[in-house]
Amino acid sequence: MTTQVFLSGLGLGASLIMAIGAQNAHVLRMGVQRSHVALTVIACIAIDMALIWAGVAGAGALIERSPLLMALARWGGAAFLIWYGLRSWRGLLASNRLDIAGAATPRTATAALASVLAMSLLNPHVYLDTVVLLGSIGGRYPAPDRGAFSAGAMTASLLWFSLLGFGAARFAGVLARPVAWKCIEALTGAVMLLLAANLVIDGLAAL
Repeated sequence: MTTQVFLSGLGLGASLIMAIGAQNAHVLRMGVQRSHVALTVIACIAIDMALIWAGVAGAGALIERSPLLMALARWGGAAFLIWYGLRSWRGLLASNRLDIAGAATPRTATAALASVLAMSLLNPHVYLDTVVLLGSIGGRYPAPDRGAFSAGAMTASLLWFSLLGFGAARFAGVLARPVAWKCIEALTGAVMLLLAANLVIDGLAAL
């Protein structure tokens, strides 16, 4: 069960973090320009891990005490996953791409840290993805499994930001192409809808 829960956290975390957004664009840009890459990657991973832990720990404690909150988390999470999955698939019709040259590169480590903190903590989607969505879904698991779910989601963050930042110089040309992000959006949508289906099945079984 623990391995299954870990993989569930890994899949959901990867689906959320791989979606096109300002944070990914910033990390890719810093990687391509080889500017404070390690600092940027570590900061993004640390922020994600802290928010995931806080979300799962806090939401889990609240949901565990209330069958109503448990049901709301399950059905609300399913509804959000369906919306997010369909939104990702809708992105296949758009010419989405990452702009890796659209902003100036911070010159000092302090400026680079301030930049990534602002890009991460001032972005409402970061809280929606980690604290609300991952927290509510992770919180529905029994206490022993919440650590496995959190570890899976954190692993997704670790792998993705490391790949995006340190691999940017080699793969930036590919990642910046619209067709590459269309493939990512297609995979994201499929995983989201699959996870939503699992939540619906669990909800029906609990009735």
